[in-house]
This record gives sequence, C-alpha cells and structure tokens, in this order.
Amino acid sequence: MIALLRPHGLLRESLRKLRGNPLGFGGLVIVIVIGVLTVFAPLFATHAPNEVDVYARLQPPSGEHWLGTDQLGRDLYSRVLHGGRIAMTVSLVAISLSMALGVALGMLAGFGPRWLDRLLVIGFDTVRSFPTVMFALAVVALIGPSLNTVIGIVIITSVPAYARVVRTQTLALRERDFILAERAMGASTWRILRHHVMPNIAAPLFILASMDIPAVVGLEAGLSFLGLGVRPPTASWGSILSDGYAYIRNSPWPLIAGGIPLVLVTLGFTFFGEALRDIFDPRLRRKT
Repeated sequence: MIALLRPHGLLRESLRKLRGNPLGFGGLVIVIVIGVLTVFAPLFATHAPNEVDVYARLQPPSGEHWLGTDQLGRDLYSRVLHGGRIAMTVSLVAISLSMALGVALGMLAGFGPRWLDRLLVIGFDTVRSFPTVMFALAVVALIGPSLNTVIGIVIITSVPAYARVVRTQTLALRERDFILAERAMGASTWRILRHHVMPNIAAPLFILASMDIPAVVGLEAGLSFLGLGVRPPTASWGSILSDGYAYIRNSPWPLIAGGIPLVLVTLGFTFFGEALRDIFDPRLRRKT
C-alpha cells in the first residue's frame, strides 16, 4: 500500500491493471497511434494536404492515394492526418485550459465563503443551462468562424463541469481529519490545497478529460461540417465529411475517410477513460 502512494508505484500498478483490461489497453493503443500520427503528420503524409490535382478527382484508394481523393483531387489520407492536428489541438488546448480554470474556480467555491460558493454555483448552472450546440452556433454567428472561436466555445462550456467536480471533491475533503489537523498546525490554505486537495482530485479530472476529448473533437467536426469551424482550405475532419456528403453520389471515399478517424477517436478515448475510471475509482478498487 505504501508503494501505491508513491508516483512511480501508482503508475506501475495502473499500467498493470490497464494491461489486464483488453478494451482499456486497446483504447490506449488507439490513442497513442492517433497521437503519433497527428503530431508527426508532415512526416507520415504522402502529399501536401492542399495539393490540387483535378485529373485525379474522386479517385478510389490506390497505391498513390491510400484513402482516395476528394472533389479537387486532394489526397484524403494526407488531409485526414493534418485534420487530426486541428482536432487534437482544439481538444487538448481547450480541455487543458478548461481544467485549469475549473480547478481554480472549483477550489475557490469549495474552500471559500458560503456566499461566494453560491454565486459561483449559480454561474456554473447558468452556463450549463444553454445547449452546447445552440450556444456554439450563436457565438460563431456573432464572432465568425475560426479555430480560436471553437476553442473559446469549448472552454466556456466545459469549465462548469470541471469546476463542479472539483467543488464537490473539495467540499468532501475540507472536513476530513487530516485537513483539520493541517489547519490546527497552522498550515496555509494554499498549502492545504496544493498538497492535499489537488492530489486527491487529479484522478477524477483526468478521467473526465479523457471522456471529454471525443465530445470536443465531435463538436469541432460538427462546426466544420456546417462551415462554421476552421476556414477552408485548412484540412478538418468535419470539412472532409462535408465534402464527402456533397459528392456521395460520385464517390463514397471522402465520407468514409472523414468518418473513420472520428469513430476511432471516440472508441479509443472512451475505452481508455472507462479503464481509468475502473482503476482509480476507490470503490471499484476495494472490490478487486
């Protein structure tokens, strides 16, 4: 048990349990493969993503074009890889900033005065009361489509979820004996939050983040599909799907090429997040 409290012991035990979960380990493999392909997209791409070849438009998969070509003759495999960079950038940047803001506001609500807690909870509930897609459409209509707009939408709509989780965990911890003992010894609030609260809320936050990534990727793809995301000719999974839908009677390959990565991302992060929940949930741990 003492080894599990150390970072390297906890990591080793978590990896051992993850290897015993076929779906979770498969999800991790998918996540790693997608991450490597998207980060090093220029190295793995066979063509420039915006290279036009009208003589090779709407071609099926071949040795030269592994996933076929779109209506402008652009290589779909290369565009899928570069589109993955957009999807991962939006999801990782937005979720990281959302988590940071959510942790700060959640701990402020949980450890702050009661009036501040109520005020922040009202703010969280107000933001969460708006349907995400409708809110996104309204913001894009007012500001205009861009990558920064999509990231901002995700941050605004995701912060309340993280803040509520942190607030709940903080309220549950603030009256625990070891926290009261720290207070009695004169420890500052910052020290208590940094050394005792944050380590205890890290696991639920990472689980929530892994489950949110497919939703954020889907939101970015949906906005790009509607022409409200990243600007053409920048490659995006949503824009590839939109082009495929427009030319589905001529060729199904653009639609297939844009849909496969969305399915893989959803399956990979969902399986991985479920495995993390099984590993870090204390109640499930006691049962095992």
